[in-house]
Order: sequence, then C-alpha cells, then structure tokens
Amino acid sequence: MPRLLIVWWSMTGGTRQLAEALAEGAREEPGIEVVSLRADQADAADVLAAQAFAFATPENLASMAGMMKDFFDRTYYPVLGKVNGLPCATLVCAGTDGTSAARQVARIATGWRLKEIAQPLVVVVGAQTPEQILAPKRIEPAQLERARDLGRALGAGLSMGIW
Repeated sequence: MPRLLIVWWSMTGGTRQLAEALAEGAREEPGIEVVSLRADQADAADVLAAQAFAFATPENLASMAGMMKDFFDRTYYPVLGKVNGLPCATLVCAGTDGTSAARQVARIATGWRLKEIAQPLVVVVGAQTPEQILAPKRIEPAQLERARDLGRALGAGLSMGIW
C-alpha cells in the first residue's frame, strides 16, 4: 500500500490544522496509508518507508521552523539518493509572507531530487504583534479546504501510480 508521510511542526496550531486537513484529503483515496508525524518524531526510516511526502512548517523569522530544520538535518544524508523522483508538497503557515520558508523546503526537496507536485500552499494569518504571533491560530475553512485538495491530489496520484 503506498504511504504518504506528512512531517509537520506547529507551536500555535495553524500548521497542525493544515497538516490534518491535508491528511483528511489524502485519506479519501482508498488504498493510501497516511502517516502524520511531528518533525521531532520523524526519522530517516519514516522517510525511506514512504512513497510521497508533505512537509508543513510555520515560517519563523523568515525561515522554516527550527524543528523542521532539525528533521531535515537528521534525515538528509541517510536518505540522500534513496528517494529520488518521489512526489512532495509543501505547506507553510505564516504571519505575513511565507515564501522564504517555502523556498528553504524547496531547496531541500531539490537536493533529495523529489518532484514537487504543486506550488507550495502558503497560508498567511496576518499575525503582526508578539501577542498575535504567539496566540493559538484558527485557519479559515477555505484555507483548510485548499490543504484537503492538496492531500486529495497527492493521494490520487499515488493511487493511480502517477507518481
């Protein structure tokens, strides 16, 4: 059974909600196993056991979250050359922009020779003040549906053998 690995990190809940919505969409496709792990729980064995990936991170100080960077640092070399051509997607939850974090994940995906199946899904929540940035997030239903659609696309592609 093809496996989709979702690796995510969230401190205020926004990125977690996006990862959960993506997983819901992917699970609509029969015959797809969806494994969703926080970045501090995922390791190289999880990556090697998957046939597709979704990476979900908040943007912190114009960068991917430190725990996502830690995940990639721990797994990059053990899987290098072993995941070539597999599909991936990126989700970013950001206060104002998100493109820097998306570019960082894309560079790593390029190094792993993964195939991005869609443009990164960047959700901007508009948090500007320290209080807003640290507050629990609530992602709008339309944005969650975009994440579900991305999960559906990953799941369908796996199920049909497109990727």
